[in-house]
Amino acid sequence: MNIWGMFSLRVCMGLARHRTSLCTRSLCTVSGMTVSQIDEEVAKLLQLKAQLGGDDGKHQFVLKTAKGTRDYNPKQMAIREKVFSTIVNCFKRHGAETIDTPVFELKETLTGKYGEDSKLIYDLKDQGGELLSLRYDLTVPFARYLAMNKITNIKRYHIAKVYRRDNPAMTRGRYREFYQCDFDIAGQYDPMIPDAECLKIVHEILSELDLGDFRIKVNDRRILDGMFAVCGVPDDKFRTICSTVDKLDKMSWEDVRCEMVKEKGLSEEAADQIGEYVSMQGGQDLAERLLQDPKMSQSKQAVAGLTDMKQLFSFLQLFQVTDKVVFDLSLARGLDYYTGVIYEALLTQTGPIPAPAAAATEQNGAGGDEGSVSVGSVAGGGRYDGLVGMFDPKGRKVPCVGVSIGIERVFSILEQKAEASAEKVRTTESQVMVVSAQKNLLEERLKLTAELWNAGIKAEVMYKKNPKLLSQLQHCEDSGIPLVAILGEQELKDGVVKLRTVASRDEVDVPRAELVEEIKKRTSLV
Repeated sequence: MNIWGMFSLRVCMGLARHRTSLCTRSLCTVSGMTVSQIDEEVAKLLQLKAQLGGDDGKHQFVLKTAKGTRDYNPKQMAIREKVFSTIVNCFKRHGAETIDTPVFELKETLTGKYGEDSKLIYDLKDQGGELLSLRYDLTVPFARYLAMNKITNIKRYHIAKVYRRDNPAMTRGRYREFYQCDFDIAGQYDPMIPDAECLKIVHEILSELDLGDFRIKVNDRRILDGMFAVCGVPDDKFRTICSTVDKLDKMSWEDVRCEMVKEKGLSEEAADQIGEYVSMQGGQDLAERLLQDPKMSQSKQAVAGLTDMKQLFSFLQLFQVTDKVVFDLSLARGLDYYTGVIYEALLTQTGPIPAPAAAATEQNGAGGDEGSVSVGSVAGGGRYDGLVGMFDPKGRKVPCVGVSIGIERVFSILEQKAEASAEKVRTTESQVMVVSAQKNLLEERLKLTAELWNAGIKAEVMYKKNPKLLSQLQHCEDSGIPLVAILGEQELKDGVVKLRTVASRDEVDVPRAELVEEIKKRTSLV
């Protein structure tokens, strides 16, 4: 009997045992398994058999990426590189320098920093006595880096991949492996100046990427904690209630209230009081109004947060970004390390929603086909003054504030826009293609191409001895190469190169010694 015969026999024997047990247990469960679960397990075994090969014993691979990951083709990568360039230029414009950290950290470095999201951390097998985990974000490794190197003052950006054992939603830019683009300011400064700059950076990036209309929600963990206290939430339930409030962008208030009362054990009276506050939105005027609120004014934490919120909006007015920023008491951000101002940027859209965005909107709890609706968070961050002190042996704190751009969702939106438009996306940066009009000119083509490369010109040449001129010109049109340098026997005799503009098909003879400068002049205008 071959291996698959044995496999099939074991499956049948297993099924027989399960069916017998089902009979003796009144067709209810088998070792905690229902009939449908057993059928699912059998289907998985049969699928495994199909993947590994048939009865002939030949091994067959299933060519696919792992769940929650994806490949990127040249067109998609061209879009990504353009986005990265826009973001990095903004970070550098604000005086940031960059660092890098390992893709995995000691497990204890990441443990206890993410609240209920800690279950999403990827743990690695024991490697040489060290328990390791893949990084969940770039903020905790940054805090570890500051503490380890005793750095108390830095403005840095970091663009790298992070990993989460989340349920992926590929059409909405939600993956298990994805990039984060972080900007953080560490150091002791006067209140709200660095915080305002972070919000200004979000405004600049989203405006420059031209993703559509957006708004930036802001709140403060001190205001949230003060609100919970005056509403009667027990101290030991602050973080878990905060995590539930954080779901308001995905769930209705009725569902959030139900979770707080039935699952988290909060009183209905406290939940209803929270509901009154989290429905409030505004700007500096809301902060002033809450400072006069009979309940909120009794909390020192809330008063401190509201005072800083007023100061923040005064700086945002100077930065001319208040048209996109709203003070929203429903914003919670569930990560445990936030201590002050928190913010989140969401794209909004007017009119009918495209299919992928509609799915995101439905999941986020927004209804209706028309009007301004949220299509998902594209940036978030806040102040985390205590995180570095958690790693420092003496507990020395380094105040920090930062923002992370949700780059994968940005990519998804821009890819959808590119697919919907007729605009061609260039996947190379070649400025010129060296071609020949006659046969037996391979050496001359290679010689000219080398001259252009040595001069810093991005040039291509076809890998054939005697390619057809039409094929070479067609490649330029397909690839978006703007110029063609044509060599022929007459051009070689005259010491010139015929330079052709692909778009207009205009041709001009250029002295070979002047070719580099002519190409640079023409492509600088493209």
